[in-house]
Amino acid sequence: MEEENAKGSGSKMEEGNDSVIISGKEARNKYACACAIIASIISILMGYDTGVMSGAMLFIKEDLKVSDGQVEVLAGILNICALVGSLTAGRISDWIGRRYTIVLASIIFFVGSVLMGVAPSYAVLISGRCVAGVGVGYALMIAPVYSTEISSPSSRGFLTSLPEICISLGILLGYISNYFFAKLPLVYGWRTMLGIGAIPSLALAIGIFAMPESPRWLTMQGRIKEAKRVLLRVSNTPNEAELRLKEIKKAAGIADDHNEDVVILTKSSHGEGVWKELLLRPTPPVRRILIAAIGIHFFEHATGIEAVVLYSPRIFKKAGITTRNKLLLATMGVGVTKTCFILVATFLIDKVGRRPLLLTSLGGMIVSLTGLGFGLTVVEHSSERLVWAIALSISTVFLFVAFFSMGLGPITWVYSSEIFPLRLRAQGASMGVAVNRLMNGTISMTFISLYKAITIGGAFFMFAGIAILAWIFFFFCCPETRGRPLEDMEEVFSTGWCPTTKSTAANLDGFEMGKFKGHEARERPT
Repeated sequence: MEEENAKGSGSKMEEGNDSVIISGKEARNKYACACAIIASIISILMGYDTGVMSGAMLFIKEDLKVSDGQVEVLAGILNICALVGSLTAGRISDWIGRRYTIVLASIIFFVGSVLMGVAPSYAVLISGRCVAGVGVGYALMIAPVYSTEISSPSSRGFLTSLPEICISLGILLGYISNYFFAKLPLVYGWRTMLGIGAIPSLALAIGIFAMPESPRWLTMQGRIKEAKRVLLRVSNTPNEAELRLKEIKKAAGIADDHNEDVVILTKSSHGEGVWKELLLRPTPPVRRILIAAIGIHFFEHATGIEAVVLYSPRIFKKAGITTRNKLLLATMGVGVTKTCFILVATFLIDKVGRRPLLLTSLGGMIVSLTGLGFGLTVVEHSSERLVWAIALSISTVFLFVAFFSMGLGPITWVYSSEIFPLRLRAQGASMGVAVNRLMNGTISMTFISLYKAITIGGAFFMFAGIAILAWIFFFFCCPETRGRPLEDMEEVFSTGWCPTTKSTAANLDGFEMGKFKGHEARERPT
């Protein structure tokens, strides 16, 4: 059948390799989706820990008789230790591979969860949080990198945002766990909440056997035949697999006429020298990539999401909700909102692009943070119960979470894991995650002290100001990457600052028509 007739009829055009092309649009590869889902399970661990700790802290403080300062340390220490994990995860994944780095992360987190679940004292609890934090650092770096490297350009945004969906799902599960296990005796309740986080680690240990290694990592090791075998399974057509392999080999410095099963590479393939290329002698495009990656991770948490997610019971209490059950129910609402709007983002990210979602998300966050700061300030300084101010405070919490989840939340992980060149990707992504965890830990460990110093309304006015700076940064420093192959990212960032949507859209159209779509049209038999 001629391609024109197939498009005109809107019927199925091609089948094979667990995927179809319908009405001229490329369907997502089912096997690649399954692999990304399994890899993303590890992100549930981090989300669960964040969500469950928001409620567990209420019971830990009562049971172990700890101070507000110790609660802040308990909340933030996991992210400080995740900084260590994320900084080493890139080099480890270049050494042992993406797949086994996921296994290592799940084992470390399992040990930490068990320690927290049986903790007889504050010291043991902190130790468990530290161990789990290292696992979280590994997980946050490796899940989006793995998903990025097995994805085709047309579905990369969707698959790479799956870890953020799992983080949100984990947060929601943590909130649900708080609500139900709160009914247990005090000595068992919070320990059960924390210890049950070991279950996803076991699920991942079983699922890992169904996952292939990243084809890009295999190519970096010179294992061309294995990389091609994986690409044939995660691509929609053999033509697409061949094209992707050609581009990956070019990025790895392997001549296209090399058809051997295994190629002995003259350059190191285990990540040596990457730090020098990233920090000491970066090219202008690499410098812009590094600034964009570090900036997006910095602003993700500097705009206050961790304060809302981790301390939502305190915020709702300040807003006027007083009973413990209502606090936990309202907190569950935050988890539901976050998960629902993350799902919205995943279906839009490959259609409307990264920049439009990112800038729209920040605009909504600025408005909602300003409203939240105003509402909480009125409630705090009013001598009577003002229903409108309470309603404003509660609604703007949900609005802030919704706008964050439809843009900045998932795009941070998609964007930072797709923009680095192949040789720099793992360790570059690990630097971004390290900044992410540093900011997360900083907000977690200082929010109580911050709002006591400048009032809780003042804290959210501050976050609104930071969100304005974030919008300006993203507008000038983050070009569109939708649909571009990973091997073209240096070209995307070679045009200087202040990227234009028009130019990136033109590049995208040229890529789609000239490579995948055009290539398949020429090669498809009549």
